[in-house]
Amino acid sequence: MDLDTAGWSGEGDFTQLLMDAIGGLGSVALLKVEDAPASRADAGFSFISNELFVVFASTTRPVRTRMLGIVPVVRRVSEKCMTLGGLESALSALDGIGEPDYHDETMLQYLRTQRIVPPYQTRGYKLVELVRVYEGDIRPTAGVENGRNISG
Repeated sequence: MDLDTAGWSGEGDFTQLLMDAIGGLGSVALLKVEDAPASRADAGFSFISNELFVVFASTTRPVRTRMLGIVPVVRRVSEKCMTLGGLESALSALDGIGEPDYHDETMLQYLRTQRIVPPYQTRGYKLVELVRVYEGDIRPTAGVENGRNISG
């Protein structure tokens, strides 16, 4: 699995937990992690928002068809090894992750909160971490850096 963390600041324990879990799946080809623009902090809370783009590995298989209904032709069809629904099922079965708080056919969303009380303060702050998982796509296009186009 290729991991792209160039757009991620490294904040978020739950994001790291998701990255480790997704990285352990054999059907993932690429995982890109980015900070979402909604992240912010204040005196009483810290809000972290991260986005994960998952590109699933694919296999190709031959399919026999007929061109113009006469000439036999063998075409190669590419199929994904996993879907976003399959990823949801795999992550739901893991301890520490569980089911997403929101999901639809294009996204999984996790929201985790924890209270942080540093030893030198009497009052702590609330850490809110929002992680969205999207399915990405790699398409070869001309002029794209490294030959990768990731769209979520």
